[in-house]
Amino acid sequence: MANVTLSLDDSLIKRSRKHAQKRGKTLNGLIRELLSKEIEHKDTGWLDHCFSLMDQAKINSKGARYKREDLYER
Repeated sequence: MANVTLSLDDSLIKRSRKHAQKRGKTLNGLIRELLSKEIEHKDTGWLDHCFSLMDQAKINSKGARYKREDLYER
């Protein structure tokens, strides 16, 4: 695992350590978790794939509109 050096304000580091400790983590672990979540959320490859599949389906609703009530049988 590679090392990264960050420059942060001293008060931010103190508050971040307390925040991490409340969650049972180290500051290093908290930063790793936050970066992982941020990167994973930015990966939209799956969304692009879904839109591609919808485009390939070539389905046409012919302008039909539905109301929420139409989804439930009574």
